[in-house]
Amino acid sequence: MDDIAKKNFLCIIKVLGTGKFALMWKHIYPHHKKNKFAQCINPICTMILLDGKIASAHFKVKIQEEVQQIIAAGGKPPHLAAILVGSDGASETYVANKIKTCHEVGFQSTLVRLDPTVSQQTLLDKIQELNTDDNIDGYIVQMPLPKHIDESEITNAINPAKDVDGFCATNVGRIMLEQPGFVSATPKGIMMMIDYFNIPTAGKHCVVIGRSNIVGGPMSILMSRKTNPGNCTVTLCHSATQNLTHFTLQADIVIAAMGKPQFLKADMIKTGAIVIDVGITRITSTQTKSGFKIVGDVDFDDVSKKCSYITPVPGGVGLMTIVGLLQNTLLAAKKSFVY
Repeated sequence: MDDIAKKNFLCIIKVLGTGKFALMWKHIYPHHKKNKFAQCINPICTMILLDGKIASAHFKVKIQEEVQQIIAAGGKPPHLAAILVGSDGASETYVANKIKTCHEVGFQSTLVRLDPTVSQQTLLDKIQELNTDDNIDGYIVQMPLPKHIDESEITNAINPAKDVDGFCATNVGRIMLEQPGFVSATPKGIMMMIDYFNIPTAGKHCVVIGRSNIVGGPMSILMSRKTNPGNCTVTLCHSATQNLTHFTLQADIVIAAMGKPQFLKADMIKTGAIVIDVGITRITSTQTKSGFKIVGDVDFDDVSKKCSYITPVPGGVGLMTIVGLLQNTLLAAKKSFVY
């Protein structure tokens, strides 16, 4: 790329912002297998924002169009239900956002509220009710649950055909064995984001930090699969990993999902790494009126100066998680998997 072309690209990026420019470029080259955007921009731009607002908007339009086709053909709109136990502030926000997005794409939604002192058996009875309700295509039980309730037992009581969060043992096992099933919403959303921005993954070294059953574990499996995105050599790190930086410095792709705010620093990644931040934590801040701010597991201000791509928090993986949930609900409504 000559100097004049570089200046032109820089001017366009300055006006539009990297996220909007990425969207524009994707429309110019919608079917190009190689990431021309990355090829042209990376040499002159230190960082490209993986904007969840842009990516999620694209997929929501696609889902909405499919819902309209279902209704036009005489079918009913997909129906997502959510069970919320107690009134935890973060859970209230998460569920409200999911319901709001359901309405945006034409889904029906139902919110089941239960008291925080509800017994485990009462919750199990409600789950069984939803399992057999033909009007409900898929549902979630919002985590975390009160300490007196066994989350594992609750998760595995969900009908696998309606487990749109992809948490039950049946669906996790199917993903492990590369059989058709619901992929956990957050890993699914991340894969959709990687695909949307045409980020090359084949042959790359991907380091996943965090080994949870709902993010880290499934993410390591998906990134190692013989698919696109995928085909990575994956290292799964966790709280007992010694010399974590040794591994992250080797990584072409780092997926941070350990739940420690601003843990990943610039000196822990190599120049040009792709960084995906799954974490979300509210911390105190003197820079905001509320006295708090939302951050991820990555020190964004520090790492963004060194990486090639990075997701923001908020506005990144969280929005794609909801899209992954909607996509799973659509698949459930279409009875895409046989159990």
